[in-house]
Amino acid sequence: MSILAEVGEIFAAFGGRDSYDISQALRADGAWVVGTMITLFGGALVVWIYKIAPFVERHMERSIMVWSYLAIAAIIFWGVIDRFVFSNQQPWSTTIPPLLFMIMAWFGCSYNVRLRTHLSFSEFRSRMPRAGQMACLMMDAALWLIFCVMIVTTTLRVTANSASNFQIVLGTDDVMQWWFILTVPLAFTMMAARVFQNVLDDLANWRSGEPLIKQAVIGEEPA
Repeated sequence: MSILAEVGEIFAAFGGRDSYDISQALRADGAWVVGTMITLFGGALVVWIYKIAPFVERHMERSIMVWSYLAIAAIIFWGVIDRFVFSNQQPWSTTIPPLLFMIMAWFGCSYNVRLRTHLSFSEFRSRMPRAGQMACLMMDAALWLIFCVMIVTTTLRVTANSASNFQIVLGTDDVMQWWFILTVPLAFTMMAARVFQNVLDDLANWRSGEPLIKQAVIGEEPA
C-alpha cells in the first residue's frame, strides 16, 4: 500500500472516531506523514492563535504548569493526612500525580523553548561570527521540529492504543489513561509553534542587524 493510501486511511479512521480503527491505521508508515502534518500545520495554527490572542500566549502554558503543580501538591498533602491521621489511602493518590507531572513537564518544556533556556550555549555562540550564529539557530529550529514530529507521531500511536484497549488509570474506575497521554502531542504541537516564533524572530533580527544571541533567563516574559 502506498504512503498516500495509508494517509487516507488514517484520516478516514480519525473521521470515524473509532479508537481501534485509529490505532490500527496509525501502525502504518503513513503515520509519520500525518504526524508531520499535524506538527507543522498545528504549530502554524497555534502561532496564529497567539498572534490574535496575546493573552493566551502569555498565560496558557504557565497556567497549565501552575495548576498541575498545585494539583500534585494538594493530592500529596491530603494523602499524607489521609494516611497518617485517618489510616486510609486513596488508591489513585500515587498514580494521578505522575501523570500530572508529565503534563507540567512537557508544557513547561514548550514554554522554555520560547525562552531558549534548553542548552542554548549562548556564551559560546555569542563569540561566533554572525553567519555562524544564524546557522546554529536554524539548526536548533530544525532539530526541535524533528523532535516534535517524532514525539507527536509516536504518542498519537500510544494514545490510540491506550484508548482502543480501554486502559484506565490505576486506582480509578473510569478515568482513562489516554486523556492524559493526549496532552503530550498537544504540548509538542505547541512547542512547534514556539519554534516557529523563534525562527520568525531570528529572521527579523538578521535583517535588522539586531543581536541574534541573547542571554536566556528562566521564567522571563517571552519577547
